[in-house]
Amino acid sequence: MHNFKGIAKILLLGYILIIIMLYFFQEKLIFLPTKLATEYQYSFSEPFEEIFLTAKDGAKLNAIHFKRENPKGVILYFHGNAGDLSRWGTIVTFFVEKDYDVIVMDYRTYGKSKGILSEKALHEDAQMFYNYALKYYRENRITVYGRSLGTGIATKLASQNLPNKLILETPYYSLLDVAKERFPFLPLKWLLKYKLNSSESIKNVRCPITVFHGTEDSVIPYKSGKRLFDSIPIREKKMYTIEGGEHNSLVAYDVYLEGINAVLGAGQSNRSEDK
Repeated sequence: MHNFKGIAKILLLGYILIIIMLYFFQEKLIFLPTKLATEYQYSFSEPFEEIFLTAKDGAKLNAIHFKRENPKGVILYFHGNAGDLSRWGTIVTFFVEKDYDVIVMDYRTYGKSKGILSEKALHEDAQMFYNYALKYYRENRITVYGRSLGTGIATKLASQNLPNKLILETPYYSLLDVAKERFPFLPLKWLLKYKLNSSESIKNVRCPITVFHGTEDSVIPYKSGKRLFDSIPIREKKMYTIEGGEHNSLVAYDVYLEGINAVLGAGQSNRSEDK
């Protein structure tokens, strides 16, 4: 009996230690930034302009603005949780090649971007870049695109504005939903500082929504993305299920490529309509 009590105490202390570590180090689990020197020179296959915007709290946010000569519109792209613009800028040239301008930002602590991370700051920074886009494009020519972590940011942004469309690649119902898959034994509801509750935000999105998700996604389970899609109240929605698709491999599948062409192919290509 004495040994049982001792083992129980050790297990309890271990459990408490895990809770404490998760609470204080959760940002290191959620965000995986790489940093770039301020003087780092970007190099991409498409014409671009490097920009910096300053947030209300003084934080400087770095972004790349790809510009086509006669674009169909602009895609405001919110990337995943790993890397920086040297990687994501290359990834989004896929959309530039489809005759879209693209604006892709680095979150605070990523690449050349500075500032203190928080969920509130992520959403405010996203709105700042949306306002930047509005200086150059009519709102009905802005497509908001979120990938992985960025889907929660993109969904919230679309719910507070009226873009032409919202595209979500490997989205989640909420960050809590994903965390429960990995740590079902922890009281995450009270521990998680970052909620990114897409299921609540998506109720207020008024533009057409397109979702892409692979069935073999080991980072954000397919069922989380499907649950989000099923919660969308508007009629103008479509989900492309990529059988066998993993978290970072959707672009290799015809279903994704055909879906992207379908959702982006209807854009107009008349630059004179931009502001």
